Amino acid sequence: MTSISAPRVLIEGRLVGPATVVMSGGVVTEVLDGAAPEADIALDSGVLAPGLVDIQTNGSFGVDFITATVEDWRLVSDRLPSTGVTAFQPTYITAPLDVLLSGLERAGAVFGSLAGAQAMGVHLEGPFLSPKKPGVHDPRYLVAPTPERVGAVLETLTAEGTRGLVTMVTLAPELDGGVEAVRQLATAGVRVSLGHTDALAAQVRAAADEGATLVTHIFNAQRPLNHREPGVPGAALYDPRFTCGLIADLHHVAPEICTLVWRASAGRVALVTDAIAAAGMPPGEYELSGITVYLGEDGVPRDAAGVIGGSALTLDRAVRNLIGIGLDEASVLSAATRVPADALGRSDLGRIAPGARADLVWFDDEYRPLRTWVAGRTVFEAGSGAPAPADSPELARERQPA
Repeated sequence: MTSISAPRVLIEGRLVGPATVVMSGGVVTEVLDGAAPEADIALDSGVLAPGLVDIQTNGSFGVDFITATVEDWRLVSDRLPSTGVTAFQPTYITAPLDVLLSGLERAGAVFGSLAGAQAMGVHLEGPFLSPKKPGVHDPRYLVAPTPERVGAVLETLTAEGTRGLVTMVTLAPELDGGVEAVRQLATAGVRVSLGHTDALAAQVRAAADEGATLVTHIFNAQRPLNHREPGVPGAALYDPRFTCGLIADLHHVAPEICTLVWRASAGRVALVTDAIAAAGMPPGEYELSGITVYLGEDGVPRDAAGVIGGSALTLDRAVRNLIGIGLDEASVLSAATRVPADALGRSDLGRIAPGARADLVWFDDEYRPLRTWVAGRTVFEAGSGAPAPADSPELARERQPA
């Protein structure tokens, strides 16, 4: 049994404290009011929060997940805790089916042996996307979600080596078979997110009726908000059935729009990085599912045509960015912990509560990680020699009123 006291602790969406967290056997067993004098670890500053949960990340630290080796997976798992992340859902973007399947097989072989941040399953962002909103996805591999193709994806839920591995699929519901695909996937227990889509608001609502519950990187690669046709973001912000993924690097979505999203969908915003191999790395050339992407001095990755391709964001920086524009600290932390965990049905993650996995992060007063625990084990400690992300341009802008 280990106990940690802290002056401020995120509990049930509020910053309270002082408080003491008791953990045993890898889970939280008690949360006590006040700083217990006999606590094993007494933190004298900062904030103790649940470990951060990133449900959309294509890679980081030089690794592209779709082609990652066993050593690559372990490297990312070991280094993500330096950003406060203790659980992540790797994302595979559009690629030929054999590439996706081989990537899933490699992931299935290593997920159970990761020592640092834990993988939650794989998010397939494609290939069932609209050719009208491809972003950097290769249009050659975009296909309609026929029952046969969706069935091929669902086979990974029962196949040996990849059983249960696909936990989320992003698709465009307006494609032929799109609404039926939402129903087919949701019935099988896969979370369905709408993205890279030209859907009308009515089609977004129809997808929600069949079980879609998320929107992938709201405002990006989707029919925009219009005062007569709400489009994808308008429908998602209005409909309480949706959790809205937000890339808070302040480039994908401007600070003013981040604030509007926050106000319109309070408690339904999940901060995501959409990170690629460039995250945590210096400017240079990186790969995203076979696509060459360039990370410039502004910290934003782009392909040869100048189209933004994912991000170089880390989730702790997303937290700092939104607090930096004046948003409430507790709600921002919740958007990086409980909300994304709940969006995947993981009530054991993203919270400090009895029975939850003892994934914790101690932030300093500027929300930079000082120490991270996974299942009660210290997996990162600042200044201990453990690697931290490379310095790259800080993306937060001057504080603005919320």
